Amino acid sequence: MSFLFVALGGALGAVARYTISLIPVKTGFPVLTLITNILGAILIGFIVGITSNREGISENTVLFWKTGVCGGFTTFSTFSLEAFNLFDKKQYVYGGLYVALSVICCIAGIYCGKKLADMISL
Repeated sequence: MSFLFVALGGALGAVARYTISLIPVKTGFPVLTLITNILGAILIGFIVGITSNREGISENTVLFWKTGVCGGFTTFSTFSLEAFNLFDKKQYVYGGLYVALSVICCIAGIYCGKKLADMISL
């Protein structure tokens, strides 16, 4: 049953993400993605804040919002929450390392993936 809650939330998040991408913006800077990521971070922070101190909120509700909606909207929100948690626990070295490695390795991963696709399509 939990898979259904994640799937429904994911669909809602993906539709919201797509809807934002339709806003007509004329700039070379990925402002809509930045806005999506910031909104996702705000949303997951709100969800964690509201659900961590309240009893009676079902696990499926949390899965729907946190994993489903936020995951479908942007996984950057999860990355941001994990980085925040490390800094909040005063694990500054781990937090900095996580942020740096995530950004560097993911950009490098895109490069590698594109190169692999180029090799396959030869």
